[in-house]
Amino acid sequence: MNAATPAIEPHTPVVHSRLPQVGTTIFTVMSALAAETGAVNLGQGFPDFDCDPQLIDAVYAAMRAGHNQYPPMTGVPALRQAIAAKVQALYGHTCDAQAEVTVTAGATQAILTAVLAVVHPGDEVIVLEPCYDSYVPNIELAGGVVVRVPLTPGTFRPDFDRIAAALTPRTRALIINSPHNPSGRVWTREDMLRLQELLAPTDVLLISDEVYEHMVYDGQPHESAARYPGLAARAFIVSSFGKTYHVTGWKVGYVVAPAPLMAEFRKVHQFNVFTVNTPMQHGLAAYMADPTPYLELPTFYAAKRDLFRQGLAQTRFRLLPSEGTYFQCVDISGLAVPEKDLPEGDFCQWLTREVGVAAIPLSAFYGNGFEQQVIRFCYAKRDETLRAALARLARL
Repeated sequence: MNAATPAIEPHTPVVHSRLPQVGTTIFTVMSALAAETGAVNLGQGFPDFDCDPQLIDAVYAAMRAGHNQYPPMTGVPALRQAIAAKVQALYGHTCDAQAEVTVTAGATQAILTAVLAVVHPGDEVIVLEPCYDSYVPNIELAGGVVVRVPLTPGTFRPDFDRIAAALTPRTRALIINSPHNPSGRVWTREDMLRLQELLAPTDVLLISDEVYEHMVYDGQPHESAARYPGLAARAFIVSSFGKTYHVTGWKVGYVVAPAPLMAEFRKVHQFNVFTVNTPMQHGLAAYMADPTPYLELPTFYAAKRDLFRQGLAQTRFRLLPSEGTYFQCVDISGLAVPEKDLPEGDFCQWLTREVGVAAIPLSAFYGNGFEQQVIRFCYAKRDETLRAALARLARL
C-alpha cells in the first residue's frame, strides 16, 4: 500500500509587477460600458462596417493555395515589395524590401519591438502628450525613462522649444504620431522640417507612428518621415493595414527603417512574435496591386467626418479641428448641463449611461490626467450609426 500523499496547500507566488501603474485601458472600459448600457459606441477606434469583399476573397485564395505555414520571419516577400513600392510612390523614399521592411503583428507590436530593440535601461525617450496609451508602458518595459512633453493645449501643435529643452545626452528616442491620435491634428511640412533640423546634430532615434497615414483631409498631404532624408535615416516608420483596410482585428502592420536599425529590430521581432499570419499577408499583397482603396480613403472618411461635424454643430459642443485620423475632439465646456463640470472620465461615464453615446476622455492620454474639458469621438462608423449617435447627442 502506498503511503498517503501529504497534503499541500496551493500557493501562488507574489509577482512584483513590471507595470505596477497599469490597469484596464480606458478603451476596454468604455466599450464594455457601451455594451452594458446599449449606448452607441463612438469610443474605441474601430469601424462597425466590413472591409472590401475582394480583400476577404484574396485571403481565402491564399489559404486555398496552401499558404498556411510559417512565412519568412521578416514577412512575405511579395508584401514587403508592395510596401516598398507604395513608400516610393507616395513619399519618394527608396527602401530595400529585403533589408528595410518588416511585417508586424499590428502597429502596437511594431512600436514595442522598436523600443525594446534600441532603448537600454536609463535611456530617456520623449513622448508628446496626449499620446496613445501603449507608448509609456513600452518604454518602461525596456527600462527607459519617460520624458513627457506636452503638445500645445488647445491646438495640439508640437512645441519645438519644449522638445528642444527636453533633449539631453541621455535622450535615446523621440516618438511622434501624425495624423495624431487623439486630437486629429496633422503635422505640416514646416513641422517636419523643424524636427529634422532639431534632431540633425544629435544621435536621437525617431519612432514615427503613421498608422493613420491615409486619413488626411482637405487636400493636405501626409508628411511622412519618409519624405525627409534627415528623418528617414534615423526613423522606425510604423503603419497599419488594420486602419487602412478596415480590418483592425487582423493585427497586421509594418515597419520601414534603415538596414542597421532594422537589423536590431528583427533581433527582437523574431523572439517576440517571430512572424505574422501567412494567408493574410498574401491576401494583402495581392490586394495592394490596386492603390485605389487607400488613395480614395481620404474622400471616404472626410464624408463621414463632415456628416458627424454637421450634426454636432447643432449642439453646444465646440468642435476642434479634425485634420486627419477618424477622430473628432470636442470641448464640453459650453454644454448646458451641470455634468460638463465633472472630470472628463466621469463625464464620459455619464454620457454613456444617460445620453447613450460612448466617448473617450482626453485626460486618459496624459500621464498626469490633465483635464481640459475635451473628449474624443470616433466617426469610423456606418452613417446610420453616426445619425443614431447624433440624434441622442442633439439634446446637448
